[in-house]
Formats: sequence, C-alpha cells, structure tokens
Amino acid sequence: MVLILKILILHFKWAVLAPSRFMLITNPDKPCNQFWTGIMISLRSVVVVAVLLLFLVRLIAASAGDQSQFFQNCLRNCVLENCTKSGLAFKRPGSQNSINKLLLWTCYDECGYDCMWKTTSAFLKRNWTTPQFYGKWPFVRLLGLQEPASVFFSMTNFGTHYSMLKKFRREVRPDSPMYTLWHAFSYICLNAWIWSTVFHSRDFPITELFDYAFAYSMVLASFYCMVMRMIHRRSKYLKALFSLLCIVFFINHFSYLSVGRFDYAYNMKANIVTGMTGAVGWIFWCLLQRRKRRYVWKCFLFIVLATSSLLLEVHDFPPIFWILDAHSIWHLVTAPLTVLFYSFIIDDCRSLRQELYGIADDDTRKLL
Repeated sequence: MVLILKILILHFKWAVLAPSRFMLITNPDKPCNQFWTGIMISLRSVVVVAVLLLFLVRLIAASAGDQSQFFQNCLRNCVLENCTKSGLAFKRPGSQNSINKLLLWTCYDECGYDCMWKTTSAFLKRNWTTPQFYGKWPFVRLLGLQEPASVFFSMTNFGTHYSMLKKFRREVRPDSPMYTLWHAFSYICLNAWIWSTVFHSRDFPITELFDYAFAYSMVLASFYCMVMRMIHRRSKYLKALFSLLCIVFFINHFSYLSVGRFDYAYNMKANIVTGMTGAVGWIFWCLLQRRKRRYVWKCFLFIVLATSSLLLEVHDFPPIFWILDAHSIWHLVTAPLTVLFYSFIIDDCRSLRQELYGIADDDTRKLL
C-alpha cells in the first residue's frame, strides 16, 4: 500500500513540474502544438491529484489510539474516578483551570486528553508508530486550543484575505466588471477561515460541520468565479440562472451534511470534483488568454502551486514537536498563495475596466 502511494506521489510530482518545463519551451513555428501540449500537461497534474485523494478516501480506517484497549481502560478509570455521572463536571471542584473551562473542556474531555498522552507514550516505548485518536494526531494543548498551529495559521489566512481585500478596494474602481463578484468571493473566504479557526480551537460536531461546509463554500466559490469570468459578457439571465444553481446546490450540500451522521466520504468527493473542475477550468482559461493578457501567469501559477500543496494532505506525518503536522503546514502554505491570486484579480479587473470604458492608466497599459 505504501509503495503504491509513493508511486502515485512521484507521478504527481512529475505532472506538476511538467508545466514549468512547458513554459520554458518557445517554438514559434508550432504554437498550436505548444498550446495543446500545455493543456494536457497541466490537466494531468490536476487529474493525478484527484486520483490521489480518491485513493485516500478508501484508506480511511479507525484510529489505532482511541481503539486500543490501553486507551479505553485509561479513559474508563479516569472518568469513574474524577467525573460526575454526566461526565461534564469534576467531582472535586477546582480541578480545572479557567481557560480550559472557558473553552468548554469537560471532565470527560480532560480524561481523554490525559489518556491520549499516556497511550502515545506507551506506543512509542514499544517502538510502535505514533497513534491517531479519533482521526487526529496527538497535539499539545496551548491556552486551551486543541490544535494551536492550525488555529494560528487559519488566523493568518484570514488576515491575508482581509489585507488583500483592502488592497483590492484601493486599486480597483467600484465600477469595474467583476468588482462585486470578487467582493463576495472574499467574504466567503473570510467566513470560511473564521470557522476553520473555531474548529481547530475546539472540535465539536457543530464546529466540525461549519468548518467542512464553509471550506467547501470556498471551493465552490472559486469554481463559480471561474465560470462567471468566462461568461461575464453573456446575458444577465444566464448569469442569474447559474448563480441560483450554485446557491441551491450549496444549500442542499449543507443540509445533507447537517442531517444524521456526517458523511466524510461524500464531502471529500464533493470537494474533489468541484475543486478539480474549477482548477481545470482556470488552467484552460489561462492558456486561452495567455497572449492577450500577460498577467494570467499569476492565476496559472496559483493553481499549480495550490494543487501541489495538496501533497501535504496526502503525505501526512506525526506532529513536529507535537504542534506542526502536515495539515497545519498546508494552512501556512495557502496564506502567501492568496497574495498571488489577489494580484491576479486586481490586474484582471483593471484590464476589464479598460476594455469596457477605453480608459487606461500607465499600470493598466503594462498588463495588455
């Protein structure tokens, strides 16, 4: 199984690096061949990521840590000794600090945290691999935060989106095409990173639902903006119909995840299909526009790097210093990529305005 995964990862690395080799090839005698070669190579990287993620869905299994007899015995004894019958409060008052109490750590949760580390220590003493608990690695709790690195990097992403939105408002006139659309995109992203911060602070069913659902809203919003960018000159009725379809689909998606047991497999597949379709669409559009709009390389590079960063989700590893795992580092990587994408949409809005009104400043002329 590990060998198969490594082969897939190596193939993915080749597919992602291939577009950079294509960009270095310049053969004016065969522009058409170059164009379609570029499309096929770029699409290959996207397809391989989809295969990797779908492959991982089938690898999801019960976590060794929380299912071990050592952990179960430890948890049962700790709860019987320290917790009230409901498991919410401690039998002895003053057994918990105020920060953990503020973040709703119950007696049962505290027992689970202590037993997690005892079980991890027992595993490592036997030279076994670091166990996961309920699908997560063991993390050191900091100021009551369950996953402190992911919390901090989620806040970093929020801050990056907020600062770039302010830059967008400064540099793009309100009467520019796509101005309102990109504002909506920014608000969707800001909302998603708020819930990412909340979820990684404390994992409850409601915070998990909002994190997963609104994370998908970012993926869907990127796909939506890609289509709207392609049809922005079309009929208002067509754009309104497509907007309505996306809104209804997201409401249905959110409702389905809200009812009954959370369907992780469905959510993963929805993200893969929507995300990869959006990535393919953006790559295709960039290659079509590469001669007319010199700034589209920013969007192309963003898609390639964002897709490449998914390797961190595929190649997971135990937390470094019990704080930094692959998922938290992925959150760190996405923050600077946001700057690149906003730079693209700023250039694109200014270019569209110049085309609409025939008025261009010196910076806009450089883009064309």
